[in-house]
Amino acid sequence: MSRWKDELERQFSPSQWSPRMSADDVIKSHVTALKEGTERARGLAQTLLNVPYGEGEGEKLDVYVPTTTSLDVPLVIYLHGGYWQFLSKEESGFMAVPLVHKGVVVVAVGYDIAPKGNMDVMVSQVRRSVVSVIQQYSHISGLYLCGHSAGAHLAAMILSTDWSQYSVTPQIKGAFLVSGIYDLLPILSTYVNEPLKMTEEVALRNSPSQLVPQLKLSSSDCDIVVAVAQNDSPEFRKQSEDYYKALESTEGLKVTLEDVPNTDHFNIIEQLVDGDYHLTQLLLKMMGKS
Repeated sequence: MSRWKDELERQFSPSQWSPRMSADDVIKSHVTALKEGTERARGLAQTLLNVPYGEGEGEKLDVYVPTTTSLDVPLVIYLHGGYWQFLSKEESGFMAVPLVHKGVVVVAVGYDIAPKGNMDVMVSQVRRSVVSVIQQYSHISGLYLCGHSAGAHLAAMILSTDWSQYSVTPQIKGAFLVSGIYDLLPILSTYVNEPLKMTEEVALRNSPSQLVPQLKLSSSDCDIVVAVAQNDSPEFRKQSEDYYKALESTEGLKVTLEDVPNTDHFNIIEQLVDGDYHLTQLLLKMMGKS
């Protein structure tokens, strides 16, 4: 049993799979890259920091606003990774670096990571953040989502929302789900679940893989890109491929799988700081800004 558990833990430890550097170094380098990119973005864009979207102390957004007079202003909401227990919106503005030049608004969402927040709380928070963004920025030309790792899970949960319980129904035009987890059951017995304390019931109701019929009802007009790194672990790659297949086999959904060469779990998202990067170009093209 313990050998199986050890292997499962390894499969869900993305830092063990990077060919670029050791596990500890790749995480340090990742945090540095995101922080530096976010500092650059804050120097380039007009920023509105710590904009509340709810009553909670952690329910805040950072908005990166382009200096543009254009009326065609798309908006991207970015949901950070960190296994629902690390990182914050403070390192999540990096993708604004190439986008603000093109007249795109970027919103980085804060949410209550574990152990303060549990899975139900985080999913509820990111859904409400989207509603709040629409209410505050009603004049945008299109709403897009981008999430990395745990953030890709949260973005997929947003796409699978029954909006009848909310005051508005967001029209999300595109979503980039980057190196995500879409089935939470396998992580229940791993170190990842220690701060989350998910039961099987919680994992099931918060697994996008279980909610494809709801996604079809809510997000059939959304262009969905499921992106995975060449050097993601086999289990991470399988999660992306399985989720892509589940969406692709559902009639009426628009979904593509992007298997990004020469990337690992970390630099697949870090490179969004670069306007020439493949995924940045895809995002700009989707918004009609390439």
